[in-house]
Amino acid sequence: MKKFFKIIFSRMTLVIVAILLQLSISLVLPYVINHYYPLVINNIFIPLEIVLGVFAFVLVVRVINSDMTIEGQLVWVILFLSFPLFGIMIYFLFVRRHEPPKHKKYFKVAKQKIIECTKRTEQEVKDLKSETGEYFGQFEYIYKTTGMKTYKNTEVKYLHNGDIFLAELLNSLEKATRYIFMEYFIIERGEMWNKILNVLKKKVKQGVEVRLMYDDLGSINKLPNNYAKKLNQMGIKCVKFNSFLPIISAVHNNRDHRKITIVDGKVGFVSGLNIADEYVNIVQKYGYWKDTAVRIKGDAVKNLLYMFLPLYNVQAQIEEDYNKYLPNEVVTINANGYVCPYGDGPKYFIKDYVSLNVYLNMINQAKNYIWITTPYLIIDNKLLNALCTAAKRGVDVRIITPHTPDKKFIFWLTRSTYKPLKEAGVKIYEYEKGFIHAKQVICDDKIGIVGTINFDYRSLLHHYECGVLMYNVPALKAIKKDFEHMFTISIDMKDYKQNPCARLLCAIAKIFTPML
Repeated sequence: MKKFFKIIFSRMTLVIVAILLQLSISLVLPYVINHYYPLVINNIFIPLEIVLGVFAFVLVVRVINSDMTIEGQLVWVILFLSFPLFGIMIYFLFVRRHEPPKHKKYFKVAKQKIIECTKRTEQEVKDLKSETGEYFGQFEYIYKTTGMKTYKNTEVKYLHNGDIFLAELLNSLEKATRYIFMEYFIIERGEMWNKILNVLKKKVKQGVEVRLMYDDLGSINKLPNNYAKKLNQMGIKCVKFNSFLPIISAVHNNRDHRKITIVDGKVGFVSGLNIADEYVNIVQKYGYWKDTAVRIKGDAVKNLLYMFLPLYNVQAQIEEDYNKYLPNEVVTINANGYVCPYGDGPKYFIKDYVSLNVYLNMINQAKNYIWITTPYLIIDNKLLNALCTAAKRGVDVRIITPHTPDKKFIFWLTRSTYKPLKEAGVKIYEYEKGFIHAKQVICDDKIGIVGTINFDYRSLLHHYECGVLMYNVPALKAIKKDFEHMFTISIDMKDYKQNPCARLLCAIAKIFTPML
């Protein structure tokens, strides 16, 4: 009974009720207006439905002429023409083309600061082009769209599960002397968070600056509404990303899905792991939780700073000098290869689908093999065609997804993608041991990505995300070895056929997947 009342009176339930109430009022509004406040022009009654239909048609023209994906355009055209009022409301709920007004000034300042901080010399570009060869275009694309530079003098360590990640993270936090910056989609109170929080409180007492940003919607059922305030009282400078209010707003569709930790500008972590006990297998809701991370040391940590500080400053509504957080001394690291941490975000923040195009570039460039892990596989035609084309030209394309779902319907949608991929020669595996949450790609022993970016619409189109693109670094061998192990404990889905009812349901749902 206590659990029932906890759910009923939870913040998420109250928010859902408030939003449903707003939608209900909006649906009833046309009847009320037509009945009590009719629109009459020259003694001619104009039903509100006609006005809405004209407005919906204008939006159809706008959408078709926008840079939205074809799949996204299809959704809106169907909604506008079939259900004008509902389509208009949902459009303004889900689609935001400009920065939120209260954040606009800070977005502008942040973008300018990134440009100033990441300028390259001609020699840096020349060296990068010479040493990366055919892969230079990958790094050049990221720089021209996000401003994120590519660095040598960086050590990368691959962390193949949550236990190792947590141990490495705590060890690095303990060594902090200047600052700790953390940005996570989900924080949930439990053993993992308690271990981290104890270190953070100790570091605050030692004079270390500690900043924390978590996504309010991602943590809405995990933390009390006033938790950020409590952390601030402990001396931790905490902000909630896009505080979630029970008001219909497009800003709620763009969440901060990044998972980043930065220590003194010298050490950084990027991972698929949120801060909650299930991610490190303290509790197991879906069997063994498989997740991965990278720890980077050296020059490339700068990019993590230039990703964290802009979003933190926007939420805190402050301006500051980013370079004051660079390391006080230059440390030479004996490491091979190039490393480029990069971020992505909604089109009003970054004017390109960066994560999508980076994945496409890797797939299209693959010669021998490209292996992928993703918890969700809900992709558009561009990605589907790229994967199928790569397989047809003889590339060994393999994808690992979960065998145990965390979200049943998303699991069905993921499986509905298998058929065309398998027919083209793509090998699909399901991780049998439990739930695989890792988001990573490796290609031809030369290039790879570990990060937060799922192969689904939310990650590729709507969220703030991050990844680490690596070229010719020793850690790629560890990543490949982990892939090879995962293949041995995963189920080959070559003979899988989806239930006809599930296939039909997914076929209908796929019309609306760009909104999922």
